[in-house]
This record gives sequence, C-alpha cells and structure tokens, in this order.
Amino acid sequence: MSQYYEIEDQTLWNPSNGASQLFMRQVDFYQAELGLPCGIGPMQADACQIDPVVFKEFVDALLAWHRNTSHPVLAALSEGFVAAVLVLAERADIRVNWLPADVAKDGSRTDVQVPAAQVVAEEAWASALRRTSHELGRFMAA
Repeated sequence: MSQYYEIEDQTLWNPSNGASQLFMRQVDFYQAELGLPCGIGPMQADACQIDPVVFKEFVDALLAWHRNTSHPVLAALSEGFVAAVLVLAERADIRVNWLPADVAKDGSRTDVQVPAAQVVAEEAWASALRRTSHELGRFMAA
C-alpha cells in the first residue's frame, strides 16, 4: 500500500504507508515547533492535498529554523525531513526562500552547542542541503 501527496491532480510523492506515517509525525512536530500550519491536508482514502500557499510559508519557516540552529545534533536530526520537504516544494514549483536566516529576531542564535560548532557559510549550507534534497528526491517516487 502507498499514499499520495498531491496538489490538485499532480502527484508530488507516493510513499509507502510506513514512510508516510513517519513523515506525517515529523510534520506534526515541526508544525508545533514553528507555530505554523504545514498546508498538507488530512490523509483520506490514501491521498492528501497540499495547499501550495500555506506549504510555501511552512517550507520557508522550516528552512529558516534549520539554518538558525547551530547545534550539530539538531541540524543532523532535522536535515532528512527538511530535504524531503524541499523535494515536495521543488516538485510543486514552489520557490523557497534561501536568504540568510542565521540569527533570531533578537540577534541571538538558538539551540547553540557548547562548545560552539563552526558556523557554515550561507552558500555552503544551501548548496549542501540542495544536494541532499536532490539525492533524496531520487528515492521519492512520484
């Protein structure tokens, strides 16, 4: 069995039930963490619709959150989910915001590892995440 993530009649991803359940549990976590809806509708009859406007806002906030952490464990744990979300955004022709977002609104960093991890340049971070997303996309059947 599998499930479908769609925008109107376009299938963005057709994962197995297990992969879909894990993905949706992570979606729930990041919605709570970001305080934003994800735009992914409920799974009904093994299919769900994605609202591209709401999803774009979620993806942009997720990217900013991911970039804002300098904690290597948090970055590693979240990277796979972020990469999967980027695959869906790319397939939906959503232009995500890759602009630098490395400091919080008050100017401080969040979830800082002590001792501090080396700060990665914006271009290197974005390039590495794009590569991870493109590689993962090869395994995400549409």
